[in-house]
Amino acid sequence: MTTDTTVPSRPLAGTVALVAGATRGAGRAIAVQLGAAGATVYATGRTTRRHTSEVGRPTETVEETAELVTAAGGQGVAVPTDHLEPEQVRALVDRVDREQGRLDVLVNSLWGGDHLLKFGVKMWDTDLDEGLRMLDLGIRSHAITSHIALPLLIRRPGGLVVEMTDGTAEYNRRFRENFFFDLAKNAPLRMAFALAHDLEDAGCTAVALTPGFLRSEEMLDHFGVREENWRDACAREPHFAIAESPVYVGRGVAALAADPGKSRRSGQSLSSAQLAQEYGFTDADGSRPDAWAYFRDVVHGGKQASADAYR
Repeated sequence: MTTDTTVPSRPLAGTVALVAGATRGAGRAIAVQLGAAGATVYATGRTTRRHTSEVGRPTETVEETAELVTAAGGQGVAVPTDHLEPEQVRALVDRVDREQGRLDVLVNSLWGGDHLLKFGVKMWDTDLDEGLRMLDLGIRSHAITSHIALPLLIRRPGGLVVEMTDGTAEYNRRFRENFFFDLAKNAPLRMAFALAHDLEDAGCTAVALTPGFLRSEEMLDHFGVREENWRDACAREPHFAIAESPVYVGRGVAALAADPGKSRRSGQSLSSAQLAQEYGFTDADGSRPDAWAYFRDVVHGGKQASADAYR
């Protein structure tokens, strides 16, 4: 009888990460996958077991995210935080400094503006308060968090900042059908570019990263399906066949964080599919979907091909 003594790889053991906006979706999956690689992860959000934010759902809380991180093999720490409140962010970063003395990975996965989004409405016909709120949620929150957290991250070389957005730089040359949404989703691309310059002397890296067509918890509920039967939604929305689970982009961040040569990517716009091709990981079902190539070639380019050809 042979005993298997193989120890699972934990390339991020000793790494300290802060995932801002980790209550659900991509942020939650990123936090969990960083934990699976051995990291200590501070998970933040506004929905807790005692309070549901205006965009939150009581079924997804920041405490649950932290528990999932720990169950995956890391150490999860839940810190309820409103990232539009600088004092709350300062308290968060002070806690990370006090408890860990370092910060190696910062993921800005802050948004929450989908409920305000109306496609096809002219800029001047958009409610101004709602439009500016989208900019607060998608831009100002990122800037506040980076401004306060980066002095801790740059204490050591090798740090990584990930600006989460929707759409690659190539795809976002197209108008995103709403003035305020277009700004909110293009800004992180430029933030990563600018931060790459500011972080260079400290030996740290900044990238912008987008998932593809994300099978988030909210999207699955929208189509009335679960992860187990998600393909049933393709009858209603054929393009959903290219959808990817949040695990995919989570694995991408973990792989990038563990790469000692990640600085070659600094300032770039990346997608989950690009990282999968480079690092060799797959989505939870073993596929490698490339939603942005599919949208470029098939949806907008007129190519005759099925979504399965891009998986």
